[in-house]
Amino acid sequence: MERPAEATGPALGVGMVGYAFMGAAHSQGWRTVGRVFDPPLRPVMSAICGRDRDAVRAAARKHGWAAAETDWRALIARDDVQLVDICTPGDSHAEIAIAALEAGKHVLCEKPLANSVAEAEAMVAAARRARERGQVAMVGFNYRRTPALAHARAMVRDGRLGVLRHVRVSYLQDWIVDPEFPLVWRLRREQAGSGALGDLGAHIVDLAQYLAGEPLVGVSALTETFVRERPLPAPASAAGLGGRAEGAARGPVTVDDAALFTGRLASGALASFEATRFAAGRKNALRIELNGDRGSLAFDLERLNELHFHDHTEPPVDAGFRRILVTEPEHPYLEGWWPAGHALGYEHTFVHQARDLLLAIDAGTEPEPSFADGLQVQRVLAAVEESAAKNCVYTPVPV
Repeated sequence: MERPAEATGPALGVGMVGYAFMGAAHSQGWRTVGRVFDPPLRPVMSAICGRDRDAVRAAARKHGWAAAETDWRALIARDDVQLVDICTPGDSHAEIAIAALEAGKHVLCEKPLANSVAEAEAMVAAARRARERGQVAMVGFNYRRTPALAHARAMVRDGRLGVLRHVRVSYLQDWIVDPEFPLVWRLRREQAGSGALGDLGAHIVDLAQYLAGEPLVGVSALTETFVRERPLPAPASAAGLGGRAEGAARGPVTVDDAALFTGRLASGALASFEATRFAAGRKNALRIELNGDRGSLAFDLERLNELHFHDHTEPPVDAGFRRILVTEPEHPYLEGWWPAGHALGYEHTFVHQARDLLLAIDAGTEPEPSFADGLQVQRVLAAVEESAAKNCVYTPVPV
């Protein structure tokens, strides 16, 4: 049964490929955006696609999609799909995105954009050709849509930090600390591209560049794989960040477990990054701090409605970090939600992502982050891997 959003503008049929963790999150965005905001287009959840017929039909019923497909090519060919939302592992991003763009569809693709720079470059080229036909393509770095981080970007842009000196970011998780955790797709290079680097590092590279308003131009890196063999997963057991093992057979882990790197931004500011899935006790701990000559900003994803700001122009006797509760209707995205002081959560970033993409499609403007932005992040990740392979040698990031 079709369950359109409550927005009243022209319909835009959405087809989504993938139905696990990110599929559920993106579904939440499409299902909710028209009930919170008043977007110029009315997203209709036309079809969802996955290889397992029974599982994808169950996902369609659960998340509110009107139909289910088992072949992404059939989904792209549907007349009731004008936008293709890609929530699959990275090894299929390029093929699906390019085919969708060539078929005249708009595209939203989960991060990281691809598994290699070459794939990402091909996707950008396809997006540029499609742009000439009026289509748009966006990569899904959803943390940009956290109201506190969007407000932080505005504060940096308005000069509240002055000249930027430092950016430091860490993203810590612990879901594979157990050496008996199974060899799910995120631990296989042929599907995931890289490990903590692409999964977590892509987010923090994008956030650092987004908040600073400038790109990284070089990196020096170390990576490590702590557990090099794991038990093979049971069939169809590895949804989201979970899974279970079956039997005694084991296979090699072919991605990094952790990445640690420093970098230099275009202005000369220094940056440091840590991404790991081996930080016992840390579930989704993303922290970022920016220091300038006029002030500092700090953010913790586990307290995602808050910013901490230090105004270094104040007299030292009264100076210090103060908490900004980012829940006022004047803050980014908050005009559609609850009264001040009523907190939002992780899932709301996907509603904001859907809203921003609908606005870009209606206006015919380049969405942010674009495929070109995703390519730039991919180049940073490739430079990190190159540096780590050369024992931390400083490696420029190609423009």
